[in-house]
Amino acid sequence: MAFPTEFLDELRRRVTISSVIARRVKLQRRGAEHTGLCPFHKEKTPSFTVSDAKGFYHCFGCGAHGDVIGFVINAEGLSFPEAVSKLAGEAGLEMPRQDPSERERDTRRNSLVEVMEAAAGWFRDRLRDSAGAQARDYLTTRGLLAPTIESFALGFAPSERGALGQALERLGFSPALMAEAGLVKLADDGAGTAARDYFFNRLIFPITDRRGRVIAFGGRALGESKAKYINSPESPLFHKGRVLYNHAAALRAVRDKGELIVVEGYMDVIALSQAGFPAVVAPLGTAVTEEQIQELWRMVPEPIFCLDGDSAGRRAAVRAAERALGVLKPGTSLQFAFLPEGDDPDSLVLAAGPGALREVLDRAIALVDLLWLKETQGRDFSTPERRAGLRQDLRRAVQELPDRELAADYLDELMARYDRAFPRRSRDRRYEGRGPSAFAPQGYATRRPGGGAHPSRAALPISGRPDPERQMRRRCEQLLLVLLINHPWLLEERAEDIAALDLRSKDLLPMLDEIIGAFVSRSAEPSGASISSHPILDSAGLKCHLRDKGYVRVLEELFSPDVMIHGKFARADASEEAARQGFVHLQEGIRQQASRSESEDAVRALAEDMTEEALLRLRARQELGVETGLEEDGAEGLPVMDPGGHKQGRI
Repeated sequence: MAFPTEFLDELRRRVTISSVIARRVKLQRRGAEHTGLCPFHKEKTPSFTVSDAKGFYHCFGCGAHGDVIGFVINAEGLSFPEAVSKLAGEAGLEMPRQDPSERERDTRRNSLVEVMEAAAGWFRDRLRDSAGAQARDYLTTRGLLAPTIESFALGFAPSERGALGQALERLGFSPALMAEAGLVKLADDGAGTAARDYFFNRLIFPITDRRGRVIAFGGRALGESKAKYINSPESPLFHKGRVLYNHAAALRAVRDKGELIVVEGYMDVIALSQAGFPAVVAPLGTAVTEEQIQELWRMVPEPIFCLDGDSAGRRAAVRAAERALGVLKPGTSLQFAFLPEGDDPDSLVLAAGPGALREVLDRAIALVDLLWLKETQGRDFSTPERRAGLRQDLRRAVQELPDRELAADYLDELMARYDRAFPRRSRDRRYEGRGPSAFAPQGYATRRPGGGAHPSRAALPISGRPDPERQMRRRCEQLLLVLLINHPWLLEERAEDIAALDLRSKDLLPMLDEIIGAFVSRSAEPSGASISSHPILDSAGLKCHLRDKGYVRVLEELFSPDVMIHGKFARADASEEAARQGFVHLQEGIRQQASRSESEDAVRALAEDMTEEALLRLRARQELGVETGLEEDGAEGLPVMDPGGHKQGRI
């Protein structure tokens, strides 16, 4: 039984080959591909490779090779029709009925491919002859080289009406076939003759399917035209919402590059490919569709959308994100890289070179970051009602996700960001007034009551032996700073808790301010920018920054054996879990010390001011039952003291 080519292509498109093979082979992802032990011969070292992007498997040991249909045939011993029927059932495709009309339609489709290939050749020839001088000049001004023009098979449609139709008729193609392919428009006289060509006086971009066959064309006007760009009309070969420009070439490049870039236009694709980024595709003049997004995911798990930095680029990013949410599944996502204002990928690589684009791509943000910015950017959250509205918007945003577990994870992440941006307890005022940052979404400005600068870098502690209580408090504060310097990821994870800390050591307080300030300056969006990434300072960079700011002596004390012996969890080689638990215990110790100090202040206030109000404040604190020592289930390496301040040892 013969199956229509269109049906088999759709079957291969719907069925992910790795998911079928994974039922019999334990696969591991390696970049854009999967590897495992070959099911067709005995081996100890994996030599079996599966590529979703290319739709085939290959064993470098025994040479087994094929597509998803071939795998089912060989692995399950089925015939070709049986394998197709099995996969069609899994994909939800109705098996075609092979009657004469369907065979005729398949033949017709092959004829359409033939006429499109012939038209592509004719367009290429016109670009090379005298008629294509204007088009060649345009390509030169855009910085395209001859090998690039040849590689993308660019062409030219001259101004003479009907020239293409006449040329194709001489090759034996009928006007009806040309019209069905979208190359000409038929006359209205009912005679079935070609009236005029669909493209004229335009630079021509051949559009291929994933197998590299020409199925349509894009045309850029070189003269006055109402439409700068047009595409071929829909046809049995071409459905605009399913096709990606440069799909076939990008498939070949993905394996080596390991990333896939999505841009907005033909020239962006060509310019990036010439600049050394061949794994690049573009939708065809419209917002990316769900089908195109799923096609991207067949190539790589997280394609990067590289978009213009203007408002149109931001809107395109939001549209893509919204489309993706409707089909998002575990293991797949999108990234978004935004160009400087006024640039597009084409102009950026031409003016500043590939390195500038590489920097933009390296700053790409995740889908969840874009979703957060979409809901918070430019909005005022100064009232409880507005913040409550944001919570509703965040919950509504994740309702589109079809996978319930993934939706729950998204909601957890967004609510965690909300909690960090709007902590329920009062934030220490020294962190207010910094503007939009990791601690608050853009558009939510806080005020710093009273303003005023913090003490500048103070000298090391005053001479004389401190009392045990003060020594205990200072040691906790020292370990906290060491912990943040060695594990700066805590600055993001524990933003709210760090903002609420109240350090009493005058030489350590400004250092904590400097650490947070460095993090905020790296996390906040630059002035005038719309969307940017949120990098975190690494430990080495943070130390250099503090040395440059004059904290050399304080750093020497912090990393001295006298301090480090008390905090294994604060060392650079400590695990994340140990560091996280250490932070919790240090936070509690500092809080308890602050509570004790507040109680002592209340006693002193009562002694100095024997009023009923002062007495009520003291009784209120006593009723809270605040303990004055660190709990004994501290993190590993944390100094433990009894309420009298006497050191009991380390855990």
